[in-house]
Amino acid sequence: MLGEGILKGLAETARNFFGSFVSKERLTTVQFPEERLPQPEAARNFPFLVYDGDDSQAGLRCVACQICEKECPPKCIFIQKSSDKKPDYIGKQQFYPAVFNIDVSVCMSCQICVEVCPFDAIEMDNAFELSTTDRFRGLLWSREQLAKPNSYFHNIHPATAAEVDERLAEAKARAEAKAKPTVAASTTSQPDSQTTTS
Repeated sequence: MLGEGILKGLAETARNFFGSFVSKERLTTVQFPEERLPQPEAARNFPFLVYDGDDSQAGLRCVACQICEKECPPKCIFIQKSSDKKPDYIGKQQFYPAVFNIDVSVCMSCQICVEVCPFDAIEMDNAFELSTTDRFRGLLWSREQLAKPNSYFHNIHPATAAEVDERLAEAKARAEAKAKPTVAASTTSQPDSQTTTS
């Protein structure tokens, strides 16, 4: 029948409208910005850099490997590697990004940078109120603006963050076990043979 889809849509709208006076579950809208719906865990907007501990620069997981910069389709990530090294979460001396910029006016939120990062240093944020009056400097985010603590990552993506922490803990345990000097399992000492003459 012609117009059947329109009638079904109007019926659904009417059911929700009149049902909203009886049941709160039928309320499909909220009074934004006073009321806010919780963001789903799979929501993503722009990337951010994860750091461990209290210091956003000393605890930064990024080691400036520049894989995300190379793999980024719109080429909105710019990384400059440091000339010196600092210890990472395992304690191994690593390079770090002296400069890490993301041009969010170009970023298409594809999450490829997250998928290719071997150090779990970059993740996707779900913040969406990011308007600015400065269309050039305001949309070029620096390392300091991008750095957010691991607790923030746990807050917005708890399941993913727990999985990442477990993987990093296993890697740290393996590195510590490998760093310990290997001690021989058992040493067999043979007694000196003495020859007696009669």
